[in-house]
Amino acid sequence: MQELKPIIVVILAAMNLITFFVYGIDKWKAQHKRWRIPESALLGLAALGGSVGAWLGMRVWHHKTQHKKFKYGVPAIFVAQVALAVWWLAAN
Repeated sequence: MQELKPIIVVILAAMNLITFFVYGIDKWKAQHKRWRIPESALLGLAALGGSVGAWLGMRVWHHKTQHKKFKYGVPAIFVAQVALAVWWLAAN
């Protein structure tokens, strides 16, 4: 299990970086009246490990900050992910 931890850290870092920029891209598309990234995809990226990137994207790009499902959903996903990580680390 110990050899998996660095791989998981790299995957999570990449996921958060991708999520951060996807939020920025969607903000740009909104401003330029282009085809938008579905909200389900934005929340899905957060749920797949990109919750920190989603939260930072919301703050930096000022995007989706007033939508309740993002305002409360992204932090809830983050708390669930932290709880899962604590459980997983304690079990290993």
